[in-house]
Amino acid sequence: MRAFRNFRTYFFRGMAALLPTLLTIWIFVQCYVFVQDKVSVYINRGIVWLISHITDKYTPGFLYEFWVEGPGKVTGIFVAIIGVCFIGAFLASFVGRRLWRLIERMFYKIPLVKKVYPYIKQITDFILAKKKLSFNKVVALQYPRKGVWSVGLVTGNGIKKIRDSFEREFLTVFVPSSPTPVTGYVIMTPKDETIELDMSIEEALRFTISGGVITPSEEAFQVRANTDFDDDV
Repeated sequence: MRAFRNFRTYFFRGMAALLPTLLTIWIFVQCYVFVQDKVSVYINRGIVWLISHITDKYTPGFLYEFWVEGPGKVTGIFVAIIGVCFIGAFLASFVGRRLWRLIERMFYKIPLVKKVYPYIKQITDFILAKKKLSFNKVVALQYPRKGVWSVGLVTGNGIKKIRDSFEREFLTVFVPSSPTPVTGYVIMTPKDETIELDMSIEEALRFTISGGVITPSEEAFQVRANTDFDDDV
């Protein structure tokens, strides 16, 4: 039984160490395959068409074998990357921004697309956009009712009219949803009814994304455990 317990312990420890790496590699491989099959292949076929019309030095079969199926197929990926950069530069211009706003307005009017596009845009903007988080600290507050505590990110001091009406300090708090913290609820709550937590913004987001499984103390324990394991090896 002890041998079985040791096997199970070492197996799950090995999986815990290898699985994040394997999943990361798998995601990048799938992205490469998608770009290669759905984008790059058409770019390479365009290159074959262009070369075949410029010169008759090479046969269409040789061009296709080299550019579409051979080592030249990676060219399409580099062309796609450069194309994305050009699109980004164009969208950074005044004309590009105005044009893209018109296109997005059209997306928001299409019956099925308008149900999906805004949420995908929120996620991609959260991951890719170079915007600093406006949150300054993490608090615990009783939400959505008394006796139930939630983790929130402070974004401001509330609306002045409300502060003046109650003559109390208020906080504007964003309560992120789990497991997608890009959505949530913005509430205003009295400052003295919140508890400031010794957590960073990143730790609070990991806590939310994991559904409360990962807490700062457990992260520190995991780091110590991994260090101990490395020392044993």
